[in-house]
Amino acid sequence: MVSLALYNAYNRIPLTFVSGKGSWLTTDKNEKYLDFGSGIAVNAFGYAHPHLVEALKKQAEGIWHLSNLYDIAEQNAFADRLIAATFADRAFFVNSGAEAMECAIKTARRYHWLKGDTKRNRIITFEGAFHGRTLATIAAGGKDKYLEGFGPHIDGFDQVPFADHDALKAAVNEKTAAILIEPIQGEGGIRPVPYECLRGMRDLCDEHGILLIFDEVQCGVGRTGHFFVSDAAGVTPDLMAVAKGIGGGFPVGVCLATEEASTGITPGIHGTTYGGNPLAMAVGAAVLDLVLGDGFLDEVKHKGLIFKQKLAKLVDENADILEECRGEGLLLGLKTKGPNMAFIQAARDEKLLTVPAGTYIMRILPPLTVLEDEIDFALSTLEKACQKVRDES
Repeated sequence: MVSLALYNAYNRIPLTFVSGKGSWLTTDKNEKYLDFGSGIAVNAFGYAHPHLVEALKKQAEGIWHLSNLYDIAEQNAFADRLIAATFADRAFFVNSGAEAMECAIKTARRYHWLKGDTKRNRIITFEGAFHGRTLATIAAGGKDKYLEGFGPHIDGFDQVPFADHDALKAAVNEKTAAILIEPIQGEGGIRPVPYECLRGMRDLCDEHGILLIFDEVQCGVGRTGHFFVSDAAGVTPDLMAVAKGIGGGFPVGVCLATEEASTGITPGIHGTTYGGNPLAMAVGAAVLDLVLGDGFLDEVKHKGLIFKQKLAKLVDENADILEECRGEGLLLGLKTKGPNMAFIQAARDEKLLTVPAGTYIMRILPPLTVLEDEIDFALSTLEKACQKVRDES
């Protein structure tokens, strides 16, 4: 039973997990569940991965925390590896996706301020976006249900419809500082942005002297079979927010930036107490060992393709329950004909955990280390869930 001492902030599922191994969780009643939610794309390597466990244990025997007043060797090493593997020249470490987004927003505004263009302080975002739960990031997302009751709302964001290029072009003006987009919307319903659209945004930003910000908190770190979607699209953003999978379950986030974009952040302008602590850096480095290992991303692509093909067949054979399969790699979604919670509950009753997105999407986010027989188990479970929903309708 959930403690009454906690904020009543969540509609919690009445399951208590006490252990996990690989893709599986075990409850206090010794029931096993296949976790294809992965803590909402956080547990990229499932539970108790030996390499991550060893990295954390080794660092825990040394230094846990150091203030950023001091040089932190683990932070330097992790940053160097991220820079070598990405578009970025600079990294600012935080603890969450929302903090990474806050850093990106502040960096973009400060960039133009430093250049003397103080009117450029507005950021264009897109309908359906989700960028976090802070006052600034809920304003960036623009969803009424997250904004309600938290006024006055943070100004500085102009939202345009998803995939409306004419509206995007029309929204750019002398006050625009940046364009902010998730290359694949997560909570917005697993909606990929075509690569040519991302490339067009890069051109638009270059034309107007503004910055391009990617939010790859959910879709990054191997989730699509690419280290980042920006790599697959061949697009270099100026700023990118990263979290979730980069810590493999440990709280790690980072804002990546080009040298030019980062120029406004100087000592005393932005900071964090816990961001970049040695424990987080040790685990993040271990994540890079795995995700950048030989053949790992190719294997994610392979499993994702097989899974998506089988899900498409499931949709075809259950067209009265399911409408569409979407996504890339192991960031997948099923669109349901009716509200998604009945289908998600039916799958959970068969010991498969997934995640909702809005009213009609089931997010399917298995660990990147998922086994093919676990994918087959999930498909069998989803077939049973379809029949259960059908019987109860």
